[in-house]
Amino acid sequence: MAGNTFGKKFRLTTFGESHGVAIGGVVDGCPSGVSLNFEAIQYELDRRRPGQSAIVTQRKEADKVEFLSGVFEGKTTGTPIGFVVQNTNQKSGDYEHLKDVYRPSHADYTYDKKYGFRDYRGGGRSSARETISRVVGGAIAKQLMPEVKINAFVSSVGEIFIDKPYQALDFSLTETNDVRCPDLVTAQKMEEYIRQIRKEGDTIGGTITCVIQNLPSGLGDPVFDKLHAELGKAMLSINAVKGFEYGSGFCGAKMRGSEHNDLFNPDGSTKSNLSGGIQGGISNGMDIYFRVAFKPVATIMQTQQTIDKDGNLLEMQGKGRHDPCVVPRAVPIVEAMAALVLADFIV
Repeated sequence: MAGNTFGKKFRLTTFGESHGVAIGGVVDGCPSGVSLNFEAIQYELDRRRPGQSAIVTQRKEADKVEFLSGVFEGKTTGTPIGFVVQNTNQKSGDYEHLKDVYRPSHADYTYDKKYGFRDYRGGGRSSARETISRVVGGAIAKQLMPEVKINAFVSSVGEIFIDKPYQALDFSLTETNDVRCPDLVTAQKMEEYIRQIRKEGDTIGGTITCVIQNLPSGLGDPVFDKLHAELGKAMLSINAVKGFEYGSGFCGAKMRGSEHNDLFNPDGSTKSNLSGGIQGGISNGMDIYFRVAFKPVATIMQTQQTIDKDGNLLEMQGKGRHDPCVVPRAVPIVEAMAALVLADFIV
């Protein structure tokens, strides 16, 4: 299986399956002498871990990271940083009924067609548990650029949207509620809706908005390695992501150039920021903001028609512990992937 490494200069390689012994990774290209705040790295994992609230999967995992190499006396040595997070609460029996059955909208069918073999216990490498390694790598990347602020938050669940621009939000409120929405009135509505969806044995999608501030101009290259192209690839590599837009996004397609152009101030900043902080694939020093769309979790606790490996039609119902809405736990993943992209341009 190829495609387990992200980045060119600052590289993250991940390994492991959701029902294997451990999830882990290797960070290569990290400069030496960087003092790592291990509590900050663990904090990011705690934001992602299952079982943290009543509106996420109830799988109980400590998700404690153990560093194996590349760190000495609290500082990076410049050599590959190896780490693992043990899996301690697997219930592989919950997936026995899926051994020869393909779940609708999962990777089961495509894995069998590509590899001729699959780990049906939780999806193997296609499981969102793989994102543990991304969060660790992203937490290290954040510490390479402490002046850069990366704030992601849930901006919609189903048809419930924040109706304020990000400039009117207090990002310090994001972690004060289970949904991770900095608008507290909207957060309450979102949480109530997710609880309702869960009771119905169903799931719901949503969006996450991410804002990058204090980033210098000049990051990104103008042809294939545009900054927004790399951010798009990073976000679209996250499980369940169905869309990515930055700046004015699809709304910009409805506008005239006279409306959309960002006019300059004398210091090189712009009066508006419909470009989303990136022009010609290169950062211009303004805030970068983008939105990521997540589909509903495919495993639902309702009966659906599907097929087995022989093409026979049958009915199945989801089992196990799954998120009714993935976006609350995906917030730190979005931040981590953004940090990995930026670090790759900065180191």
